Amino acid sequence: MDLISRLRSIWPVAALLGSGALLAGAHAFQRLGGLAPCPLCLQQREWHWAVVGVALIALALRFTPLNRPRLAASVLGVVLLGAAGMAFYHVGVEQGWFVATCEANFDLGDIQAFDPNATLVAPTCTTPAWTMFGISMAGYNAIISFLLALASFLVAFMPEQRNG
Repeated sequence: MDLISRLRSIWPVAALLGSGALLAGAHAFQRLGGLAPCPLCLQQREWHWAVVGVALIALALRFTPLNRPRLAASVLGVVLLGAAGMAFYHVGVEQGWFVATCEANFDLGDIQAFDPNATLVAPTCTTPAWTMFGISMAGYNAIISFLLALASFLVAFMPEQRNG
């Protein structure tokens, strides 16, 4: 069994772990780092939740006659490409390439105590909450999602290696 065939059989797990790690990182920055997500950040998460859902369906079908590893990898690739596109759009908004109207919605459960003298700062889509090496979280999400999408399409469309 060649490498691509082995990857094809476990690809839903790899995609699940990749998107799960991105979601875990986003939630850690929010809950532990205190960085409130803007509306575009939250929309990026929805794409990764979709990857998780597709991967779980592919895993559930794995031991049934409906198992289609190439189709699963293709669908995962399309959803990951959507995630990359959404993240790229957010980077474009941060950089001023695109204009977006972002209205922050607050969860009333997150409000601890009312302080009339406190400054209320709503997260904006145009200002990155965090950067490393000049790349925002949306930028890293775009890069990682795009690479996962490429890997997914590679796994889906690479031919089987014939021995002999």
